[in-house]
Amino acid sequence: MSSAPHRIPHLRAAGVSLVLDATGDAPSVLHWGGDLGPLSDAELEALRLTSGTARLHNAPDVARRFPLLPGERHDWSGVPGLSGHRAGGATTPRPVLREVLVDVQDAGGSIELRFDDAVSGLAIGQRVTLEPSGLVGVSVTIGSTASAGDAPYDLAGLVAQLPLPARATEILDFTGKWSREREPQRTPVRDGLHAREVRRGKPGVDSPYLMAVGTPGFDAGHGEVWAMHVAWSGDQRWFVERLPEGAGAASAVLGGGELVRPGEIRLAAGETYSTPLVLFAWSGEGLDGVADRFHDRVRSDRRRPGAQPLVLNTWEAVYFDHELPRLIDLVDRAASIGVERIVLDDGWFRGRRDDRAGLGDWQIDEGVWPDGLGPFAERVRSHGMQFGLWFEPEMINLDSELARAHPDWVLGPEAGLGTSSRHQYVLDIAHPEAFAYLLDAISELVEAYSIDFLKWDHNRDLMEATRQTAGGAPGVHAQTLALYALLDALRSRFPALEIESCASGGGRVDLGVLARTDRVWTSDCNDPIERQRIQRWSELLLPPELLGSHVGAERSHTTHRSADLSFRLATALFASAGIEWDITRCTDEELEALRRWGGLYKEIRELVATGRRVHADLPDDQTLLHGSVAADGSRALYAWARLGTSAAGQSGRVRMPGLDASASYRVTVRDELGAAALHQGEGPEWFDAARAGGVELPGTVLAVAGVPLPTLDPAQAVVLDLRRIER
Repeated sequence: MSSAPHRIPHLRAAGVSLVLDATGDAPSVLHWGGDLGPLSDAELEALRLTSGTARLHNAPDVARRFPLLPGERHDWSGVPGLSGHRAGGATTPRPVLREVLVDVQDAGGSIELRFDDAVSGLAIGQRVTLEPSGLVGVSVTIGSTASAGDAPYDLAGLVAQLPLPARATEILDFTGKWSREREPQRTPVRDGLHAREVRRGKPGVDSPYLMAVGTPGFDAGHGEVWAMHVAWSGDQRWFVERLPEGAGAASAVLGGGELVRPGEIRLAAGETYSTPLVLFAWSGEGLDGVADRFHDRVRSDRRRPGAQPLVLNTWEAVYFDHELPRLIDLVDRAASIGVERIVLDDGWFRGRRDDRAGLGDWQIDEGVWPDGLGPFAERVRSHGMQFGLWFEPEMINLDSELARAHPDWVLGPEAGLGTSSRHQYVLDIAHPEAFAYLLDAISELVEAYSIDFLKWDHNRDLMEATRQTAGGAPGVHAQTLALYALLDALRSRFPALEIESCASGGGRVDLGVLARTDRVWTSDCNDPIERQRIQRWSELLLPPELLGSHVGAERSHTTHRSADLSFRLATALFASAGIEWDITRCTDEELEALRRWGGLYKEIRELVATGRRVHADLPDDQTLLHGSVAADGSRALYAWARLGTSAAGQSGRVRMPGLDASASYRVTVRDELGAAALHQGEGPEWFDAARAGGVELPGTVLAVAGVPLPTLDPAQAVVLDLRRIER
C-alpha cells in the first residue's frame, strides 16, 4: 500500500485501469476501461495531454473537459453533478479543489477529492474507489459550511457520472411488472437524455436494475460493456446522456444516484448528506464479464458465503389456512424428501385471516395458534430443520390495533390518505417509537422461537410518502435509512439470523438492501417458463445462490400455465432452491422425484454458489444455454432449456462457454429429474451417448466448434454434467 499526492493517479485491478487527472480544480477521468499496464509519469502525462478537445466555432473559448462533478461552471449543459439552492439563491456551484488523497493498493485503491464551494456554502468530499473486483465505486458527501442563521441548503440532485467512449452506442436496461421482473430492453445511444427515474420508494418490479452501454450488438459473451448500478433501496435516478458537443474527450456519460424529492434534503449549518454508492463496471467480455465483477464483490462481502439450504415455504401450500395438523403433515413430508428449512408464511399474526387486516399487529393470533408457534417450531426442529417466519414490517392495515392506536404513524398526507394498495398503507418506520415497536416485536419472536430466517416482504409502492409527524416532509429517504437501521439492529442482536428481501417478489433487489440481507425472493412467479428469463437477467447483478427459486405445483399460481415436473425442477436447480407447493397432495412418484432433485441440489449447490455463471449467445430467443463453471475448471453444469417452438428445426453447433479449450471433458446427462421430451425425433449421436452413461469430448469441440444440441419440446430442459479428465 502507498499513499501519494500524485495528481494523475492510476489505479489497477482485475484487468481494469482507472486514471484521473487532478492537476486542476476540476478533476476528470482520463481512462476507465481495460488495463493499460504500469505507466510511467511521462506516459501518464501523455494521457493527460491527449485528453483535450478541439475548440469549435460557437463554443466556449477553452477546450471542453468533463469533470467528475460537472456543472455549468465547466460549460456542461447536461445533468449537473450537484444542484440545489439556498432560499432561491446560490444556484451555481463553484467547487474549488482543496486536497487530493490517493491510496494505491496492490489491487485497486481509492482517490479522495475534497472541495470547498464558497458559492453554495458547502464542503464536498468525493470518493472514487477501484475495488479488487474491478468495479469502480463513487460516493459524495456534502456538508453545509454556512452560518447558523443562514438559509438551509436545499439539495435538488447529487449524482455520480463517468464518461463513455464513442464506441459505446447501445443501451441495455430493464423494466418489468409483477411476476415478470427484469425484462430487458435495448435502445441506441442518441443525442439527449435517456433517463429512468424510480419514484416508488423502492427499486420496484420495473427497476432499471443495471444500466449497460456497449459496443454494437454486445451480448453475454462478446462486446465491450460499461455498466452501472445504484446501490440504494429508495427512489433512484439512472441515465445515459449525449450532447452534440460530447463530454470533453468522451462521447457520452453514464450516471445515477438517489432521486431527491423537493424539500427532502435541507442542510442547516453543520449538517451533512451522503449519497448512496454507485457502482460502475467495465468488461471486455460482454455481459458475463460484468456479472463476474458484481458476483465477485457480492460473494466476498457475504456474512455466510456459499450455498443456501433447501427450503419449503408454506404460502402456496396453505395460504391463510393455518391449521396445525395440516401444517405438521406438510413438515413431516418435507423432512422425508430432504428439506432443510421451513418458512411459515403470511397468516400467523392477530386478525390475519385474509389480506385486509392485521398488518402491524406482530403478535401471534391466539385464536389460530392457541399454544403459540411452539408446537409447529418444535416439530420442524425435531427433524433437524431450520425455522423461518414471514413478516411485512414496513406495512400496516388500517384494520389493525396498531393503526387504531397510532394513526399518525401511517406514512401519508395529513390532509387524508390516498388509495390503499393490497388493502394496506405504509408505516413510518423513521418515527422513533414505530421503529422501537417493530424492533422489539420482531426481536421478541425471534428470541422466543429461536427463529433462523425472516422472509421480509414489502407489498406496495410508497405514494404520497410524507411524514405526518414531520410537518408533511417527504419521507422516502428517511424511510430507506430507517429500514437499513432496523435490519442492522436485528443483525446485531441476532448474528446468526438470516433475512430474505422480498417485495411482491423482486421489487427490492439492489446492493443496498443486499448489504444487510442474505437472499432475495426473485419473483412471485414460479412458472418455469417465466422464471428461466427472470433468473437469467437477475443473475446479471446477483450470484445465483442468492436468488430464491421454488418448485411450484404443476399449474402455476400466477399464470395458470401447466408445466412438467422435470422442467420445474431443472429451473430451480440453478438458484437458491426451494418448494412452494402443497406436497401433502403429491403422489409417491412426485415425492420421489422431489427427493432425487433435493439430492442433486445438495450435490451441486456449492458449484453453483462458487462457480462462474456463463450464458451462450444464441440467435433464437426461445432457447437458453446457461451454466456454472467451477473456479478451478474441474467441473461444469449446464442447462439447455427450450421455452417455446422455433422456426429452425435444429440448433446447429452451440458453444459451451467457460470451458478450457485445451482440456477434455466427460459429459453426462443428469436424468434424475426425469427425461426431457425431444421434439419428434432423437437426440444427436453424442447426446445419446452422454445419456447412456457418458461420452468424452475435447474442449476444442465443446467450447470452440460447439456441439449440436437436441431439439426439445417447449417447456423442457436437459441438465449436462461435465467433468474435466485429468491426464
